Amino acid sequence: MDGRTAPRDRYPWLLIGLLWIVSFLNAADRSVIVAVMPSIRDEFGLSPTQLALVPAVFFWVYAVAALFTGRLGDSARRTRVVIYGLVFWSLATGLVPLSTGFVMLLATRAIVAAGESTYYPTATALIGDWHRTATRSRALSIHQTAVFAGSGLGALMAGAIADHLGWRAPFLIFAALGVIWAVALIRLLRDAPIRHTAAEAGRTQEPYGIVLGIKPAIMLFAVFFLANGVANGVTVWAPTFVHDMLGESLAGSALYGSASINIAGFFAVPLGGLLADWLAKQTPIGRFYTLAIGLAVAALLLLPMAWATSGAQVGLVLIGTTLGKGLFDGCIYAAMQDVVPPHARSTAVGMMTTCGFLGAGLAPLFIAQAAGALGMAGALASLAALYALAVLLLLATRGMTARAVAANAEVTA
Repeated sequence: MDGRTAPRDRYPWLLIGLLWIVSFLNAADRSVIVAVMPSIRDEFGLSPTQLALVPAVFFWVYAVAALFTGRLGDSARRTRVVIYGLVFWSLATGLVPLSTGFVMLLATRAIVAAGESTYYPTATALIGDWHRTATRSRALSIHQTAVFAGSGLGALMAGAIADHLGWRAPFLIFAALGVIWAVALIRLLRDAPIRHTAAEAGRTQEPYGIVLGIKPAIMLFAVFFLANGVANGVTVWAPTFVHDMLGESLAGSALYGSASINIAGFFAVPLGGLLADWLAKQTPIGRFYTLAIGLAVAALLLLPMAWATSGAQVGLVLIGTTLGKGLFDGCIYAAMQDVVPPHARSTAVGMMTTCGFLGAGLAPLFIAQAAGALGMAGALASLAALYALAVLLLLATRGMTARAVAANAEVTA
């Protein structure tokens, strides 16, 4: 049974399974570079700032591209955007091993970033098309677990493969897997009729204008900038910190500094979806309260990083802070869909991704500089202040968020 013949009441959940694999590959292709950074540094003789620029440029290109590819998901067939994007970034991932120096490495990673930016805005909008408000957080949170599974397993696999075959091999393997799955999706993915909301009545405005006119959406841009910056700063530098300062192998540093994050996130994200759907039944802004709770927990549990002196201790801190961040990740896209009408949701997520990935690109550079004064452990712990600022933004805008959620209530099936 393929996507064309699956019963309508089953297809929304089948869709989550299909897209889960795409999301896994999206995250895995992105995480390979983190696992092999020490090897790339040694081969190309990179300074700490140059090393930080490799993921930073990826996120900056992703951020700019998402501003446009998100709009594409509101104007073209969303299934086609997902499939063609997967093919593009997989082939681009296969180009990375051809790099012979720092500049070429940056260029190939920039191409991968442009391709990967097509996925999340469109995929989350497609999931929102198939899932109504009652199940939306759970559906999106299950899909989101693939980010942690892909990042964690991708880093572990890349580290192990690189230890035996060199740092170039993991890129080729993941590139091939992406192309194979894209071929399978041609028959399995299908679009859904877009539901309408009261907020759409009489509106013919361009999606960019619609999103910019919704103040809680802009607030979420800022929150995502802060939260994504912290998370990526920790994700990029924790494995190298464990490897260089604490003496672990590439596989060991991937386990304590990367897999720990992704294992915790994998289990926490569905809890965030469940909590968000439950709180949404208690109050219209329940999903926004879930965001605040998650980031508050993440901030508190990141602080002990300043005193970590072993790989195992770093792993425990990362598990704790990621449990809080996972609650946030489990409902961030559903929260955006609570305030933005369906025909602008891909654009909204694209714009939010732009903000989030700008933060993700800046944070590794900040840590590279701050580590000189605070030490790497202290620099990582200091990022908890940004989580706290995001919590304050969420709580300070409760009133306008409640009004926006009410205006965006679905009125047709």
